[in-house]
Amino acid sequence: MPLQKVDHIWMDGELVAWDDAKVHILTHSLHYGSGVFEGIRAYTTAQGAAVFRLTDHIHRLFDSAKVYLIDIPYTREVLIEAVKATVRANNLDACYIRPIVYLGYGEMGLNPLPCPVNVSIAVWPWGTYLGEKGIREGVRCKISSWQRHDPNAVPIAAKGTGMYGNSSMAKVEALNAGYDEAILLSPQGYVSECTGENLFIVKKGRILTPPTSAGALEGITQDSVTTIARDLGYEVAESNLLRTDLYLAEEAFLTGTAAEVVPIRSVDDRVIGEPGPITRAIQDTYFATVRGEVDRYKNWLEHVNV
Repeated sequence: MPLQKVDHIWMDGELVAWDDAKVHILTHSLHYGSGVFEGIRAYTTAQGAAVFRLTDHIHRLFDSAKVYLIDIPYTREVLIEAVKATVRANNLDACYIRPIVYLGYGEMGLNPLPCPVNVSIAVWPWGTYLGEKGIREGVRCKISSWQRHDPNAVPIAAKGTGMYGNSSMAKVEALNAGYDEAILLSPQGYVSECTGENLFIVKKGRILTPPTSAGALEGITQDSVTTIARDLGYEVAESNLLRTDLYLAEEAFLTGTAAEVVPIRSVDDRVIGEPGPITRAIQDTYFATVRGEVDRYKNWLEHVNV
């Protein structure tokens, strides 16, 4: 999806013009993937732009940095306010938000510890990641030939920049084969997650999602959907899943900040079918929630202009 240029990007404590948001070619993270990031969304509500679960996303950013032994030179509160300021500065009612913590110019080599730490926040208008048709009708998925990372090879609990080379390889493989999205398996053969989304299935009326031990990132949208589903009266549990569990699922859907809530129509050409009633109920409640229309979840929204 092409980027839609806006006016300002927050870089190390100040707003700079979009075209001036540059880094040196010898930036450490460019060479070694040594950074952490978040994907966040702001939505249009009756009270103006509101960022969905902003504080939770910033907490996860700091958790990722801790795993990587990166000391972020700003407090959580500063970055929360910086996100809001960046959305305001660009006069956006709805947008995607990308905070990134990266190791900058001044050191080279595999020891990252002496590197300077830089922080940037970019925002831009961005439609749903897998398309409006995917939201309505579901997407076709393929089990990737690429495995999800072993948690003792790289820290799957952290949202690290370099780790997404794994997801990119799986995504390209799926697209080149005519599918919309890839699903990765763990080294033990269990279903892990999609390239940038968590995954749920419905089996015998229960909603199941892979555990973090299968290599899945602990998703904030995943957590939101779990809460919504339980409040709607459905049983939700973490469970190791085999690829055949996907083939035989009554319903299936994926969740993520960029993708939001997307039904899965088929896996490896095994048809699951039209989006089912449980998927639709969760999807409808989620989209009402992010627009500020569900009172019980209004604490998940942090308004930009308050």
